[in-house]
Amino acid sequence: MKLFSNEIVFRGHPDKVCDQISSAILDECLRQDETSRCGIETVGGKGIIFITGEITTKAKFSVEEIARRVLRDIGYKDDYDIINNIGLQSEDIALGTNDGVMGAGDQGMMFGYACNDTKELLPTAMVILQRFARYYDELVHTYEDFYPDGKAQITGYYDDDFHIVRIKDFLISYNNAERNREKTDKILIDYATDLCREYGLEIERFLINPTGRFLIGGFEGDAGLTGRKIVVDSYQSFSNVGGGCMNGKDPSKVDLSGTYIAREFAKELLRKHHLKWCEVQISYAIGMRRPMAIYIDSDQGNLEPEESMYQRAEPGNIIRELDMKKICYEEQAKYGHFRR
Repeated sequence: MKLFSNEIVFRGHPDKVCDQISSAILDECLRQDETSRCGIETVGGKGIIFITGEITTKAKFSVEEIARRVLRDIGYKDDYDIINNIGLQSEDIALGTNDGVMGAGDQGMMFGYACNDTKELLPTAMVILQRFARYYDELVHTYEDFYPDGKAQITGYYDDDFHIVRIKDFLISYNNAERNREKTDKILIDYATDLCREYGLEIERFLINPTGRFLIGGFEGDAGLTGRKIVVDSYQSFSNVGGGCMNGKDPSKVDLSGTYIAREFAKELLRKHHLKWCEVQISYAIGMRRPMAIYIDSDQGNLEPEESMYQRAEPGNIIRELDMKKICYEEQAKYGHFRR
């Protein structure tokens, strides 16, 4: 048996709040102007939210109003000083990424992954934590003792085929009022126990707020930054991860679109070749449409990419195939981009 761990952060975690603010601004840009080019970064902490990055768009909106709306939706107060430091995208980048050229918006390596563990074609422990995070968000909006910040982690026993067979530790760190801990802990333990049993898994031990208290949270307890949770956004360490964040970026940026099509390729190959798991790497050069390389690994060894995959993986073709200008990226930023 092998021990392996994976983690999720709740949507009220400071980094995830920043992801959602950046993505909500992106959504508004694309809603009004599908040709928008965006690379939006948000940092928050101690009463201040600083929003920077680059936007080229015809859209008209208030960055401050969007940020305050996201804060309220998550369950926080909106009384922050919000600084808008957004500028225009560099004309040098636009030379290779405009709608006529439609080259990759950046260089780098993007990964896609799929496995046959669940109907979502994702690892069981990952699906469990995503469902748990959604439930926690419901609690925040139902019970006043639950505050938005927090995270959860599973350490499981895995067999030789890397299927989880039992959970050693289910770790939950959650921000709360610290006045009804016996009750709030039980709510979380009962739900996690029932959820894991749906997948035939028993939990040996719960660790709940191991320091003993989690009263100070959000931007008062920690700073937040867009793009600091790329492992949570992708596959919670079950797969390799590219170096770029997906949040706050329009789909001309292959950090976003390349990662999405790599996931589609992995799912298709999993079904076609009856694989247990599949991982696809796609690499790009900024300003160039055709990927530099596509590398495919699986439980059956390396697979040769079909020539059609190179064409499908060109940024413009990805955007059209996956209708990426119509996706709600704020929703994608909440619990990880790959859930269904």
